[in-house]
Amino acid sequence: MKNIIGVRFKKPGKIYFFDPGENKIEKGSYVIVETTMGQEYAEVIIANRQMDERKLVKPLKKIIRVATKADAKHNEENKKIEEDAFEVANQKIKEHNLKMTLVEVDYKFDNTKMLFYFTADGRIDFRELVKDLASIYKTRIELRQIGVRDEVRRIGGNGVCGRELCCCSFLDNFETVSIKMAKEQNISLTPSKISGNCGRLMCCLKYEQEVYEEKLKKLPKVGSIVKTDEGKGVVDNVEILKEKVNVKFKDKEGFYYKKYDVKDIVVIKSAENDVIGEEEQENLKELEQLEELEKQDLKMKDENN
Repeated sequence: MKNIIGVRFKKPGKIYFFDPGENKIEKGSYVIVETTMGQEYAEVIIANRQMDERKLVKPLKKIIRVATKADAKHNEENKKIEEDAFEVANQKIKEHNLKMTLVEVDYKFDNTKMLFYFTADGRIDFRELVKDLASIYKTRIELRQIGVRDEVRRIGGNGVCGRELCCCSFLDNFETVSIKMAKEQNISLTPSKISGNCGRLMCCLKYEQEVYEEKLKKLPKVGSIVKTDEGKGVVDNVEILKEKVNVKFKDKEGFYYKKYDVKDIVVIKSAENDVIGEEEQENLKELEQLEELEKQDLKMKDENN
């Protein structure tokens, strides 16, 4: 077992583990730590705790120190410089006529580096911009292109559920979300209904996907021919979470429907393809474009890390 603390550099953000040494550090305190990007001022999210060393990425770095009042003051000074740098960079972007949108400035605690995060359609030649900023701030300048999901995460907001966006509250990492998830969860394939504030497929489609996948293994597809106590019928729709099937029958007077538990039917012939309505079929192209853009965002994020 290893004594650890968990810290976060920004809210929202991923929690990283560090070795506190002999220090007993409470949640809500601040520490100075060494990272691959330089020294960072970090908030303690998880107080001293014993953790199985097999679950840790080795070697676990030790904190440099518990933050002092002087460290807190220096961090606030850096924040003010970040605000100034944001305005200056925006002005320089206009002067160089660069088609990019500045999202955030991050000035490292030890003042060795200043990062400018931006969004843009395609690649941007920002070499002259970097030279200008370096001459002003006398430190190493890096520009990093991010996707729209990261942009919204930094800006903040509320989702259609009325709550703070997941990416702004508790979601540490973005995961791939696909149209397939919406289909399997019987959600309308309408872009406006399954897209988040960022214009990409909503992250929450991922949360219950494992449950749906498990239940779908037990259920027939819409259009399958099944045997019931009423005879043969065709599956009209399914209630996935309840594991119920609505079956359509035909008699002399027309069609009628009856609902069954999945255990009370037998599949005679399974439908080959999922049935999609005409309107949803028209929406698929737009959704596929969103899915492709999301993959590009994640690839860009991996390249920047």
